Amino acid sequence: MIKGQAHLVFFERFRLRTMPLNIVHDGNGFSRIILTEPTGSSAEVLLYGGQVVSWKNERREELLFMSSKAIWKPPKAIRGGIPVCFPQFGNLGSLEQHGFARNRLWSLDNDPSPLPPTNNQSSVDLILKSAEEDLKTWPRRFELRLRISLSAGKLTLIPRVRNTDSKAFSFTFALSNYLSVSDISEVRVEGLETLDYFDNLARRERFTEQADAITFDGEVNRVYLDTPTKIAMIDHEKKRTFVLRKDGMPDAVVWNPWDKKTKTVPDLGVEDYKTMLCVDSAAIETPIVLKPFEEWKGRQELSTVSSSYCSGQLDPRKVLHGFH
Repeated sequence: MIKGQAHLVFFERFRLRTMPLNIVHDGNGFSRIILTEPTGSSAEVLLYGGQVVSWKNERREELLFMSSKAIWKPPKAIRGGIPVCFPQFGNLGSLEQHGFARNRLWSLDNDPSPLPPTNNQSSVDLILKSAEEDLKTWPRRFELRLRISLSAGKLTLIPRVRNTDSKAFSFTFALSNYLSVSDISEVRVEGLETLDYFDNLARRERFTEQADAITFDGEVNRVYLDTPTKIAMIDHEKKRTFVLRKDGMPDAVVWNPWDKKTKTVPDLGVEDYKTMLCVDSAAIETPIVLKPFEEWKGRQELSTVSSSYCSGQLDPRKVLHGFH
C-alpha cells in the first residue's frame, strides 16, 4: 500500500468511528435513533422507554411485531418491539404493570463505563436514572443502562442496573421480545421442554412442560424457570428461526393472547395475535438483589437463521446446538 492510500484508509476508519448518531424526530414527537450496519439491516430505538421499535434484516423485512393499535402517546406504553420491564415484571408488586421504565423518557449515556464507548452508527447507549416522581412509589435510587448493538443478522441488548442508593434493593426485570411471525399456529418454540413453568392462566400454578416443543392453538402465558441460554422460535411458513441467547436472565416468558384475550386488550388489533409471539428474557422467580454501588448486568442476543428441514420436520438438535 502506498503512503497516500494508507493515510486515506486511516482517515476513513477514523471518520467511521466518530460518526454522530442518526437521530430523527418523528410525527408523534418521539426522538428515534436509527441504527444501521454495512449489510443493510437496521434498528430503530426510541428515547421514550428506551425501546427498540423496529429491527429489519438486510432484505428490509421487519422482524419485530408492532401492534396495529399501538398507542404512540405518553404516558402509555407502546405495544410491540422490545419493551423494558423494570423494576417490576407484570403485576408482581405494588407498581404499575411491568414497572415504569417503559414509559419514561431515557437519555443518551455518554459514560457507559465499564463498557468501552461506542462511536459508530450501529450501537447506542441509553440511561434512565431514578426521578423524584418514581421515588414516591419506588423509593430506591438507581441507574438503568441499556446498550443496543446491531450487527449482520443479530441484535444485542445489554441491560445494567446500578444501585446508587444507601441501602440494598431488589427488582424483577424482563426484555419483552415481540417477534413477528407469519402464522402463530405454525410456530414452535424449542429449548424449554421438560422445564418447570408458572402458568399465569392457572393462578400461577407450577407445572412441568411435557411437550417436545411449545406450539400454539390457544392462549399461552407462562414463565419458564431456570431456562437454557439458548431458545429457538421456529416459523415454518417463513422458514425462519429466531434464536434467543441470554445471560443473567434465567427465566423466559412465552405469551400469545389468542383471539378472546386479544379482544380485551385495547391497544391490540383483533387479528394481531396471529402474527405475534412474545418470548421474554427475564429475571422473575428470584428477584435480583443489589447492595449499594453494586451493578447487575444481563445480555440478550436475537439472531435469525434459515430453518432447515429433515424429512419434512425441523431437527431441533440442529436448531439448538448446530448454530455458532
